[in-house]
Amino acid sequence: MDHRITICTSCKHKGTQCRPGYELIERLRAAIADAGDLVADDFEISGVACMAGCDRPCTVAYHGTRKATYLFGDIDPETDIDDLLAFARQYAVLEDGWCSSVDRPGKLRQTTLARVPAAIVAIEETAVRAS
Repeated sequence: MDHRITICTSCKHKGTQCRPGYELIERLRAAIADAGDLVADDFEISGVACMAGCDRPCTVAYHGTRKATYLFGDIDPETDIDDLLAFARQYAVLEDGWCSSVDRPGKLRQTTLARVPAAIVAIEETAVRAS
């Protein structure tokens, strides 16, 4: 697997015990399996206890080898699966993972919490400066 989608399992809607991250994991796994294209073979989906997006549940991160990482918030397991699947397809073919907000599908244009440059770049630059 070259790509990973990580979903917060601690997120809950204020005033409830509902943890929609588990539902989102199940729905996204099913959608990717049903897609049957390169996305199904190239993405692993997992949950994590917390991604510090508590005010914007559910939070979802896309990671790739030598690619920028994206963190999205306010994701609804019932209405946002198509946008998440479309971004997985898009992200899979982006060499460095970098894309503009206007290029992201649907709701993901407005719900980006962070775009983090690939960690390998920071490590390589640090190694060059240290030598």
